[in-house]
Amino acid sequence: MEPVSEMADSRAATNVLLAELREGHLAPAAVVRFLGHAARRSLRQAARRPRAVAELTALHGVLYTLAAGRRPGRRWVAISWVVAVLHLGLLEHRTRLATADVLTLMRANLPALPGGASRGSGVLAISLDLADGRLARHQGTTSPFGENADSFADAAYWMWLTLRHEPSHTLRAAAVAAWVLPVVAVTGLALRRGTMPERPRPVLLRPAAALQAVVALRHLTRR
Repeated sequence: MEPVSEMADSRAATNVLLAELREGHLAPAAVVRFLGHAARRSLRQAARRPRAVAELTALHGVLYTLAAGRRPGRRWVAISWVVAVLHLGLLEHRTRLATADVLTLMRANLPALPGGASRGSGVLAISLDLADGRLARHQGTTSPFGENADSFADAAYWMWLTLRHEPSHTLRAAAVAAWVLPVVAVTGLALRRGTMPERPRPVLLRPAAALQAVVALRHLTRR
């Protein structure tokens, strides 16, 4: 069988790794092997896409400069770069970033940028979210990388905005639950079945989308 690190189909590679983890009954040794194989694949796939690595580095270099003197600032941008590089295998047949991917990564880094906590930042995040999805479909550049980056961007930005700037404890708890529960459910299913489940249907994500709109509107109108 083709080594996992060389498999072009990211979903197939993930299923192989999850199956091995399930066969090991989630024992510490199995978890260590899983993480090691996953890291090896991530690094190998990134090395096969030097152009995408260069584009990610250039983009995050600009963001890193803009984040100077801010909190969470440059540390946030550095983490974003590492996470993005380690997921370049999800580009699959592509070797470079698409415009939609750039918009998604910019949204993920809003907390580190000037204006990231401004009143209109929530509305800006929603606008970027709508724009990157439509652009990816229009240009035919949808990919597992873009889908996962979109999920990471949502979780990172909205969790940060809610926990840092939303005064209502009830709304905070509801928003965090709406974003965390689908992740926990998908991860639990993947570990139990040994395969990646299908992405949650849009109807299951509507509570999170609705809460994003509520948080954004409250942030926009708060005195």
